[in-house]
Amino acid sequence: MPDIARHVEEARSVRGGLSALLAARAEPLPEMDDPAFGALFDRFADARVVLLGEASHGTSEFYCARAAITRRLIERHGFNVVGLEADWPDARVLDARARHRAPPPRAADAFRRFPTWMWRNREFDQFLEWLSDHNRSRGPAGQAGIYGLDLYNLAASMRTVIDYLDREDPDAAKVARERYGCLTPWAEQPAAYGHLTLSGRYAGCEGAVNAMLREMLQRSLHDGGGDPEEALLDATQSARLVADAEAYYRAMYYGGAESWNLRDTHMFETLQAILEAKGPDAKAVVWAHNSHIGDARATEMGAVREELNIGQLCREAYGQAARLIGFGADSGTVACASDWDEPVEVKQLRPGLPDSVERLSHGAGISRFLLDLRPGVHEDVRQALADPRVQRFIGVIYRPETERWSHYAEARLSEQFDAWVWFDETRAVSPLETAAPAPDEGGAEDTWPFGV
Repeated sequence: MPDIARHVEEARSVRGGLSALLAARAEPLPEMDDPAFGALFDRFADARVVLLGEASHGTSEFYCARAAITRRLIERHGFNVVGLEADWPDARVLDARARHRAPPPRAADAFRRFPTWMWRNREFDQFLEWLSDHNRSRGPAGQAGIYGLDLYNLAASMRTVIDYLDREDPDAAKVARERYGCLTPWAEQPAAYGHLTLSGRYAGCEGAVNAMLREMLQRSLHDGGGDPEEALLDATQSARLVADAEAYYRAMYYGGAESWNLRDTHMFETLQAILEAKGPDAKAVVWAHNSHIGDARATEMGAVREELNIGQLCREAYGQAARLIGFGADSGTVACASDWDEPVEVKQLRPGLPDSVERLSHGAGISRFLLDLRPGVHEDVRQALADPRVQRFIGVIYRPETERWSHYAEARLSEQFDAWVWFDETRAVSPLETAAPAPDEGGAEDTWPFGV
């Protein structure tokens, strides 16, 4: 046999062997509405933070699976924080519904910016309805809350700080207005602010927003976090968001890893602040993309681009008390856009590339499964998956015509995650309508999330 043919045959044999090994170690998953589905994740309940990923922002199965796991962790294991890859002020609207509180000001504006379908979808809305029912008969201390970890919504965050100070310290509110006045012209288009500071045509607002953050943190320390309505936590985290977002939008124009690292560090520090405010018994579930929750050190992100992420930072801070669970799929449909700010589409998901994590998982021949990758559980499969393989990452943009270069990066699966959840075929998430209602019209979706 010629050398090239022999090498091809050996490669096929190795790939087949790895898929067979994976099939032997994988645990088939029942239907997601079966209580046995969530029970399979009880093994991770001793953690303080469980991070649940997704391979795209538009796949129904990822949302439904995370909902089933989160329900189990809340009901049976005392988890009381749900952290989202969403902006802090927008998520406070969700939290108000989940904990039966009055809608915050300008609640109707939440999640109306691109990508609207990421949280404004039927699958997540069903989880939100469950959480609202769960919290209904519980006092404030026994309820589970929803919190946004991300940093994009500058305008609403500045408004939150000023509204809080208007109530608690009107003189300080005047100072806040003056300081934030620097950023106000760009609050709705912060990327333009970053461009101007980089060009040298506008003096940056870094000093003003950081001074505001320092003062809000001092208030938090002096008040001891005792505000029962979490108004101080809300205002303090909003001030942190403004300061970090100002740095983020300046850094994004330089390229490189700095802006990504600022964003994920912000998400991690926000998570830490929530856990600290909720007390030593607080436990969190985080919903974010695989690129955020998988350990960056085991991926091309960390090894080549010097990027870190919230998964890495959680492992460094909490050790085995942080569990990182990745999700993947081979084919089906996905909700996405072709470019930023373009309408949502439903596109066919191309089958995984040869030699990819997706092709290997598909080769196991199990429609959905859980693969436990914790050290000491299945060392044979851990070692087999320790070599770099390309893995698919789809955000809100999906370009199948350039998929290899647009959506694949190398990763070492067994070091990236503590577990891998697989769905061989998936379907697109179901977006809710986001158009503003006519004055004489109503409806559940028009006033989401409160009109259900």
